[in-house]
Amino acid sequence: MDRRGGAHSRVMSPPLRFDGVMTQPALIPSDERIVDTMIGLARIAKSHRIILAGSISFEMFVELHRRGYLRVTTTRICHVPCGQHDVAFITWPGPSFGVLEAALDGLVHFLSAAGVLVIWVGPRQMSSRALRLALKKFGFRIESGTRCEGGVAISARRIESSPLASVA
Repeated sequence: MDRRGGAHSRVMSPPLRFDGVMTQPALIPSDERIVDTMIGLARIAKSHRIILAGSISFEMFVELHRRGYLRVTTTRICHVPCGQHDVAFITWPGPSFGVLEAALDGLVHFLSAAGVLVIWVGPRQMSSRALRLALKKFGFRIESGTRCEGGVAISARRIESSPLASVA
C-alpha cells in the first residue's frame, strides 16, 4: 500500500546525483528509439565495453544501465584513451561539422582495433558524403545505416579491421 492508501502505486526512482546537481534523467520516446537503433547497429552484447559521447550521452548512460549494459562510460568520465572499448556511440544533433570531427578525434582513441563506431546524426546536419569523408579521415568505413527519428544512424568499423579491406 502506498501512503495514500492505494494498493498499486508507481514507484519512482530517486533523482540521480551528477556533478553536485540533482537530476531526473529521462529519455523521451524518440531518444529511446535512437538508443534501440544504435544497439541494433552495433550488435552488442551486455559484456561489451561501451563509451558514449554527444548531446544525450548521460541519458544514454542511464538507459543502457537500465537495460543491463553495465560496462558503459562516457568521455567525460573516462580520461584514458587506450583502445579498450568495443563500441563507441555518438549522438550528434548539433549543426557544426567541425565539432563532430573534434568529437570523433577524441573518441576513436578509446575504441579497440576491432571496435564498432555508431553515430546518430540529426536531420539536415551534414551530407552523407561529408560524414563518409570524416570517417575515412579517421580510418573508418561505413558498414550499415538507417534513417532513425528524423536523422541517420550509421555503424562503421576501422578500415584495416574490416573483412572487405583484407580481401581487396
